[in-house]
Amino acid sequence: MTTPGPDGAAARQPGGQQDAPEPATEPSRAHGLTSLTRVRAGGIRLVRVRRGRLWLILAIAGPGIVAANAGNDAGGIATYASAGSQFGYRTLFFMLLVAISLVMVQEMAVRLGTHTGKGLAALIREQFSLRLAAVALGCILIGNAGLVVSEFAGIGAAFGLFGVSRYIIIPVAAVAIWALVLFGTYRYAERVFLVLSLGFLAYPLAAVLGNADWAQAGTDLVIPHLEFSKGFLLLGVALIGTTISPYMQLYAASGVVDRGADRADYPRVRLDAVLGAVFAVVVAMTIIIATAAAIGGSGPLNSAAEAARALRPVAGQAAETLFALGLIGASALAGAVVPLSSAYAISEAVGVERSISRRFAEARLFLGLFTVQIVIGAALALTQINLITLLIGSYVLQGVLTPVILVYILVLTNRRSVLGDAANGPVFRAVATVVVAGVSAMSLFLLATTVAGFFGGG
Repeated sequence: MTTPGPDGAAARQPGGQQDAPEPATEPSRAHGLTSLTRVRAGGIRLVRVRRGRLWLILAIAGPGIVAANAGNDAGGIATYASAGSQFGYRTLFFMLLVAISLVMVQEMAVRLGTHTGKGLAALIREQFSLRLAAVALGCILIGNAGLVVSEFAGIGAAFGLFGVSRYIIIPVAAVAIWALVLFGTYRYAERVFLVLSLGFLAYPLAAVLGNADWAQAGTDLVIPHLEFSKGFLLLGVALIGTTISPYMQLYAASGVVDRGADRADYPRVRLDAVLGAVFAVVVAMTIIIATAAAIGGSGPLNSAAEAARALRPVAGQAAETLFALGLIGASALAGAVVPLSSAYAISEAVGVERSISRRFAEARLFLGLFTVQIVIGAALALTQINLITLLIGSYVLQGVLTPVILVYILVLTNRRSVLGDAANGPVFRAVATVVVAGVSAMSLFLLATTVAGFFGGG
């Protein structure tokens, strides 16, 4: 007789003899596991590996991804959609330039935050003239206030596509965003922001539904197909100049500080910044591809909601719904990040407490500024205010601020007195200087063209 061993295999008899082997039809029990069990174990290991990768991604995801995705706000989506509707796939090449620029700028911003433990505004106050810092921060507060209005207007327009009144959804959205920041912690708020970022996945799906010519899109992405017309060149400049907004860099640097990241966390934070920039650019490209495939050549668009409506007759109800869902996520995310960037900047410049994890009594200025911006933004979005005029004014200020903030970032990351050994090396410094100069020149050109157009110039 045999008795079962601890692993379920037959134990030897005291005399050293063993029962006859089990029939061949029975699964092999080598190492105490049947082949079926081994397959299941392999599946469990595979699931664990996949879960491990998922947790790794979630652990890495943070301010970099949030800031970069917030840049794809309602105005950005309208710009990308207009590029596709006007010029098809031909503007995709500009997005490669955007990717390089955004990766470098975001990386410098988070490097400053992790290695100094201070946000951009605090560093600007310490390293530069207080007057210059005050002027820049004043423009940030005013310019961002206009953007907040546009984000709430985007939420109202997106829900309007589903038949929900903006007079209902805008107040609800405002209260939800306000409560998230006032009563949550930074970690909790960041998780919600990352969930909102998932809304951008709607755009790649919309591109697939649009039956895009992927071969042509790939060709136009890597080989410039330039059109030497004023409209084409201006839109190319807009794609580059409006994608890298000052509030993104302010939030990215302050976010890593609020998160508690330090030098030891820099490799993970850098990866977060790079992945965020790449993901944001990929989303932007799929918006261009989706609209190019469905309505390419139909002319310019004035809003992201208009793009969603235009897709329906060509790409169907699903494409319109996906665009609307993406717009909701984008507007809600930017509706939180833009006022937060202003609150971080002003509080850092003054030198008072600033953290989402603090209670109102502990961070009155920070949370008070955030609250005021949310109230004003939502209230103005409910009125009959001319959003186009408001946006033009906001973009004018953003166009002025972008070169200033980028130069601050470049100079700060070049200084060993600020970053020590983490300061820019010779090669990175040279490339970053070219990137900052190029983006700044395009922002100023776009600014001049916008002002000229507003006053009836050429």
